[in-house]
Amino acid sequence: MRMSLPRHYARRIWRAIIEFELLAPKDQILVGYSGGKDSLFLLYALKALQAKSPFPFTFAAAHVELGFSEQPGVEELAAVCQDLNIPFYCQETKIADLAAKDDNPCSTCAYFRRAVVNRIANTEGYNKVALAHHHDDAVETFFMSQLYSGQLQTFLPKSMLDETGLTVIRPLVYLRESKIKEFVENLPWKPTPNPCPFQGRTHRFRVKELIRGLTSENPSVYHNVAACMRKSAAPILWPAALDREAMREKHIKIMNLDPDGIN
Repeated sequence: MRMSLPRHYARRIWRAIIEFELLAPKDQILVGYSGGKDSLFLLYALKALQAKSPFPFTFAAAHVELGFSEQPGVEELAAVCQDLNIPFYCQETKIADLAAKDDNPCSTCAYFRRAVVNRIANTEGYNKVALAHHHDDAVETFFMSQLYSGQLQTFLPKSMLDETGLTVIRPLVYLRESKIKEFVENLPWKPTPNPCPFQGRTHRFRVKELIRGLTSENPSVYHNVAACMRKSAAPILWPAALDREAMREKHIKIMNLDPDGIN
């Protein structure tokens, strides 16, 4: 099979690779492969890039069976990897049972799923794990962190895992979800349906719909939120909240009171 990426796609992926130093010669990469459109595209993209890369790297796919009553057929996923001539690993788990007991099932599922992929990478000798998060994922995560945890943060294109020695990379961070979906529709393989019973009822789904609705009213909304993810965005924020002792000292200073008379 002849693998090729349109220039628009290849340019954005290489921009991420170069800007964030995601790949290096002789890297051995394990791709988290759910069977969905994003991870399917990442496998195809890496295969296409591998053929024209100025330096050698190898990669494989790892699928985590979550234990839902309906889940992707492993045979179909293995067949895709066979067509791409890459190794395929699969691990059965009961992550679905753990997630169902948690107030934040998505976070629990993601945590244990990544842990399994990382363990496979360590066991099989891979030095990097590639995840298929795209630009929309980054923007939604940034917005979610503010709404649900009161923090200004999102995932990084590249991060080091001290406990495992692995490097996690996200080569698709400059691609929009709509462009990935558009490309995958023309591939010879079809992405597998999401088996998660919480689909459509998650924090991420609500934030996705919120951003979509606001952007339909004002096209600048999405890009403005994305711009805030950069360190170059100058924040104008309140100072950190004072603890009880610091507030007491400030109260004495401003009110010019005798500290011995304050309880």
